[in-house]
Amino acid sequence: MATYAIGDIQGCYAELMRLLDLVGFSETHDTLWFVGDLVNRGPDSLEVLRFVKGLGERAVTVLGNHDLHLLAVAAGVKTCKKHSSLRPVLDAPDHDELIRWLRYRPLMHYDERLDFTMVHAAIAPQWDRSRALQMAGEVQRVLRDDNSCGDFLANMYGDQPDRWSESLAGYDRLRFITNAFTRLRYCTRKGRLSMKAKGPLGSQPSKYWPWFMIPGRKTAGTRVVFGHWSTLGYMASVNIWALDTGCLWGGHLTALRLEDQQPFFLNCKGELEPDGLA
Repeated sequence: MATYAIGDIQGCYAELMRLLDLVGFSETHDTLWFVGDLVNRGPDSLEVLRFVKGLGERAVTVLGNHDLHLLAVAAGVKTCKKHSSLRPVLDAPDHDELIRWLRYRPLMHYDERLDFTMVHAAIAPQWDRSRALQMAGEVQRVLRDDNSCGDFLANMYGDQPDRWSESLAGYDRLRFITNAFTRLRYCTRKGRLSMKAKGPLGSQPSKYWPWFMIPGRKTAGTRVVFGHWSTLGYMASVNIWALDTGCLWGGHLTALRLEDQQPFFLNCKGELEPDGLA
């Protein structure tokens, strides 16, 4: 029995199948963790959603920013172009079932037995693991509520507020939490988020640090796997593993066996030009 954490797929279903063959994945014995961004931009978002949903308890998925965007499009608060890679999901006969399943995915997952935490992008440096799980739960409850989900998705977009305060309330509070878990890469030493800096280490403005290198970060002792940052690539450092290795852009699709932290890399042909990398 093994547990494999897998980086951003973004609709690259064929590559996912090849990666699972590479690691010898068993649907009856092994478990897959997905760091989010199952969908968008790649060619087969519908197939990826159906496969992961079909794994049932053998799959654990956290929401990424592209997954949330699909939910916003499905709720009618964002538009979808005719030839969008999301269109097959929206037109599928099982659309409602897939969207509801996606709405019920968490923003953060912690497994006590493995002692691993998974998020899509980051954990705000002001939160320890327990507090972060509470923060994720606030957004999850809204997403799972039929009466409030649409309004939240309509108010989800935006870069402000960019610093955490316990006094934040309403959509400002929910937006900060969502940005921290699904969009954050860099922030200041005092925890002010930057939503603009997206490049590799060293390309950011001098006052910004990678979220996982902030001095005094309260999850420094927590083992975290995450994705979202294709320009960072694979990184295995003290208690952090970055798994977005740019499959969509012609890089790799990466799996990490959590039991022994062994990585596996699949070369990908890529669906988009590298200069659009984000």
